[in-house]
Amino acid sequence: MTVEVRVLLAMCGLITVNQLGFGSVIPVLPLYAQSFGVPASAIGMAVAIYGLARFFVAVPSGQFSDWLGRRPTLAIGGLISATGSFWCAAATEYPEFIIARFISGAGAGIILTIGQVVLADISTPERRGRMISNYQGCFLFAVGIGPLPGGLLATHFGLAAPFQAYGAASLLAAAVAWFAVKETKGLGLAEGHYGAGAGFSFVRQISILMRQAGFVLVSIVSLTNAVTRTGALFTIIPLFVSLQLGLSVAEIGFGMALGSVFGLLAAYPSGVLVDRLGRKAVIVPATVVSGASMLLFMLAPSYLWFLVACVVWGVAASVGGTAPAAYAADSAPLGMNAAAMSTFRMVGDLGYVIGPITLGFIVDVQGPQTALLLTAVVSVAVGMLFLKFAPETYSGSKK
Repeated sequence: MTVEVRVLLAMCGLITVNQLGFGSVIPVLPLYAQSFGVPASAIGMAVAIYGLARFFVAVPSGQFSDWLGRRPTLAIGGLISATGSFWCAAATEYPEFIIARFISGAGAGIILTIGQVVLADISTPERRGRMISNYQGCFLFAVGIGPLPGGLLATHFGLAAPFQAYGAASLLAAAVAWFAVKETKGLGLAEGHYGAGAGFSFVRQISILMRQAGFVLVSIVSLTNAVTRTGALFTIIPLFVSLQLGLSVAEIGFGMALGSVFGLLAAYPSGVLVDRLGRKAVIVPATVVSGASMLLFMLAPSYLWFLVACVVWGVAASVGGTAPAAYAADSAPLGMNAAAMSTFRMVGDLGYVIGPITLGFIVDVQGPQTALLLTAVVSVAVGMLFLKFAPETYSGSKK
């Protein structure tokens, strides 16, 4: 077994464990926040503050990993995430809960950012789509399947139980990082890992990246996907279908888990498509369909329709998660993996901030249908913008 395969397997295990914990809080987060007696916009803050923490730590964690190493940085992220999650479960006031969510988000941001840096370290353009798709498949599967045990935990042990589960999962992720993940900083597995970029400061590297139209556009795609995921799927839809269809937390969790299973099935084939057809041929339709799936949730007249919407979104999110990350890694000049992937992550995480707050405000003013419709329109528009103006970074291979 090659070093890159061993690292990939370890990272898949780490992200699966951590995101199972994250996924377990998804169906209960709006309800848990609501239990403090706050309005919809404040419920959105519970999601947004998590994304704000991820936004702030993305670039510093990439720089930190260049100094300390990928492996210890991942382990530190797990410990921080665990601290915040256990505190969420113990919070007695809403401001205290928000602070705990920020700490949990900071730890998660470190893990997610350095995970993508590691993948950039060990992959080459010809195989990047397939490697990222394996990792992305585990990520989405865990996030999607997590709501099922999370809903059951909440039903039988209370709304705080999923946060305790997330804390335990984060501790396990820290252990996996420390004992199972091989250090990739300095391995030089990917051609050009050490190149011209190594001579520039981290800030200078980011400046170079942000002058590339394709890198900026793919980061906007990532931001839009994050708005759709956290603003609509995680914040609005659980409350919307609970009120409109009378669904329980467990039923909502099952739907999200089902979508995740189909997303996992689509993960590796999507990686093959990304490597064979090129990045744009996958990014554009995935972004459009992901946004359009919000219309299915909005129009759902029954639980079966809700399940179909979950499946459509799960497949689109799986396909759309691989290609943008591969495109961003392709865009990195020699020696700039950490700068590229942490910046890409940071812009995407901005969607975790503006999505829940903005859409939560729209729900308060115009209702959830308007918020879901706007999400769909913006996603389609961004997909078309990328199609028109983004250059292809890898045209594909017939192998």
